[in-house]
Amino acid sequence: MEILVAVIALAGALLAAIAAGALIQRLRDEPDGWLIAWTVAVAALALSLGVIAIGSFFGFGSVTFRIYQVTGSLLAPLWLSVGLVQLLAEKVPPRFLAWLLGIALTVVSVAIMMFDPLRVEAMSEELPSAAAVWAIIPSYLLTGVHIIDALVMLAMLVVAGLKWRNGDEYDTDNLHASAVIVPSGLALVGAMRFPVPPVFTTALLAVAAAAVWYTALRPLAPYDDDEDDFGPEHDERPPRADDRSQRREERAQHREQRGAVPAVAPPVVPPVAPGERPMFRDEQPAPRGRPEGVPAADPPRRSSGLGDLVAEYRAGDQEVDYAARMAPPPDDGPSTGYIMNGGAAPVGVPPQRPDFAMPGTGSVFPGADVFTPAQQQQGGGKPSPNIYGLLTVFTIMDGAGDAFDRLAEATVEAVRRGEPDTLVYACHAVKSAPLQRIVYELYRDEVAYRDHQRQPHVERFINERQTMVLATNVIELNVNAAKVVPLPTVMF
Repeated sequence: MEILVAVIALAGALLAAIAAGALIQRLRDEPDGWLIAWTVAVAALALSLGVIAIGSFFGFGSVTFRIYQVTGSLLAPLWLSVGLVQLLAEKVPPRFLAWLLGIALTVVSVAIMMFDPLRVEAMSEELPSAAAVWAIIPSYLLTGVHIIDALVMLAMLVVAGLKWRNGDEYDTDNLHASAVIVPSGLALVGAMRFPVPPVFTTALLAVAAAAVWYTALRPLAPYDDDEDDFGPEHDERPPRADDRSQRREERAQHREQRGAVPAVAPPVVPPVAPGERPMFRDEQPAPRGRPEGVPAADPPRRSSGLGDLVAEYRAGDQEVDYAARMAPPPDDGPSTGYIMNGGAAPVGVPPQRPDFAMPGTGSVFPGADVFTPAQQQQGGGKPSPNIYGLLTVFTIMDGAGDAFDRLAEATVEAVRRGEPDTLVYACHAVKSAPLQRIVYELYRDEVAYRDHQRQPHVERFINERQTMVLATNVIELNVNAAKVVPLPTVMF
């Protein structure tokens, strides 16, 4: 029997060590509190299983017994509980109290369990029973910690269920994680608390490590808008690393909007926030006058966590042709395609919404790179390769549509007045999806895009939409061919 226990423990220790390494690797990019706590728990399980394997082969002693109990009976269930609180709590106080309680119990309990005398010193190769070896103080201490662990796990399972009833995909994902971790943690506490055959105790330690590994590294819950965007042919494709990174970033943004402590963003995030490409880190915004009719941006600049990182990432990969903006347009045609003058609303008169309920706003500068009649007869030229474009899909929160549309209209009007190098800047509504808005942007070049990002009205748009937007999807564009005319407007 001891040989079977040793084999299971050795396999479980290897599994737990691999899981701990994977969790540590993820911690480098995503240092969340729950991930830190569960990494401690898995590392403790790996050490406990390794000591069981050694003791089953060569016999247990006071040192191996203490290590097995401290790691498997104390640290593993305790930090599983702390991790659940970090995952599900949206307020700072419960998360801080969980850290405080976990650290305090760890320090005090480890000191007592490592130095308190044992009832029995001589042991065999069979896994020793904790009740027969521990003295009174460590025994009662472990009992109290196990009761706290069980109560916290059950309470967090109830919290996850309540959030899931009226929640979204994030709450579904949290319920899934709780439904895996809580039974494994309770089974681990029971195996350490009550007389259980050594084979089952060892197997439950390995199962607990596998449960944490599965929960922490599995793909996050899918989103309905992902399925709508990509179609059914993509439903069966395996999740890629960048998909998981984007969904984890959206999850962190969602928790920040709901009042949770903001998670630290990964160093490089491929998806770009809608229309966000802030200035590079070593640049300072040039002082500019505020466009007429646009109020000052009262709140300080708050980055979304996406645009700054992408700007730095792109800046390291390619160089911008700063002289392109000063070069005259080519003789063979315009940089933006076929553009006709006229049709723009007068200064100070906002455009009227179409008759249907879904709003749409846009701005086209008629004075930029216009075809002459002779060029129209000869055929348009090819668009400039320096044109920079973005297509952004916003998923806004329920009830925030009107406020978002008013903010977009004010921003578009300010862009129309003061940004001649912004060729197209339009905000669309989606008739079949009332909670979606699409922003289409074309700039003369990337320098013009950075100038656009420095404008006060753009900073106001970025700051004020934070509480309105639930998720974003961004596509960078290269313009191969184009025809752009000013949008028809209706006067009030």
